[in-house]
Parts: sequence; structure tokens; C-alpha cells
Amino acid sequence: MFYGRPSAKSASRGARFVAVALAAAALGISSTNTADADTGERNRYEVLELQVDNDQYTAVDLGPAGPSLGDMDVYSGTAVKDGRRVGHGGGTCQVVRIEGEKRTTQCVLTMELERGSLTMQSLWTSGSDTLDMAITGGTGIYDNARGTARYWDIATPQERMRAEIRL
Repeated sequence: MFYGRPSAKSASRGARFVAVALAAAALGISSTNTADADTGERNRYEVLELQVDNDQYTAVDLGPAGPSLGDMDVYSGTAVKDGRRVGHGGGTCQVVRIEGEKRTTQCVLTMELERGSLTMQSLWTSGSDTLDMAITGGTGIYDNARGTARYWDIATPQERMRAEIRL
């Protein structure tokens, strides 16, 4: 979307992931606490709903020319809430499986925020309109974060995400 003109190869295999890294996390719009009856521990949850703005992207063609195992997309960008920049980040998606025209990539990304960084990962198959990513941790207040982030309209100007994070 905002990363320039991808080649036919990059557009067909991984360009959609440019936007994924951008919205991995940002300042939460809501937080709640719940008490666990068995342990007495309190769990905090944060919900993020963000717009994604992409700014940098490149496709790296490793191995034989054309789609092949190991090819990689590298991306970065900004997470936006109510027109305000709330975070930046980036990551990579590497081709791990090819079946005909479909490519499956392993994606890993990090988003840096005021209160720490948030990490995520997932497998994604080309052609999918949505993506669910596992929230795997981070730093600062996100050091033990877990949860799921769902992305819609990947690599379009309307791309958005919703993350439900257990802190």
C-alpha cells in the first residue's frame, strides 16, 4: 500500500504483510482487571483497535529466481489511533511452504511503544483476507503479554487490527 510499487513476485507472495507489523501494538483504548477465583491473582487486559500506515517494504528473493523457500519480505511502519501516531515497528515474513500458487510464510514482528515493545508471530497463507497473530510477549508492561491480534484489509489503505492482550 504505502511501500511503493512491488514487483509481480512480491505483490503475489508477501506484500500483504507490510501492514501487519505496523499495528502489532499501540496505546490501549481500554483496559480491565479480573480476579482469578482460584489463585487470587489479578489479570489485566488491554484492547487495541488501530489503523495501519506502511512506510517501508522490500522483497528479498533468495535461492532460485521466483517464488522459493526462504524468500523474505521485510517491512516497517506506523500504528495510528484517531489520526495520531502511537507506535512504530517492523518485521519479516519468510516463505516456509509452497503449494502451487499458494505460499505460506512465517511472520515475526515487533512494535515499539511508549510503555514497551510487543512481539507477535503467525503463519499466513497468500490470498487470505484476514490474519490472526499470536501475541508472544514483549518488554516493559508487555513482558508477559499473551493474546491474539486480528487484521483485516491487509495491505490496503483501510487496513485495521484489533488485539486483545492479557498483560
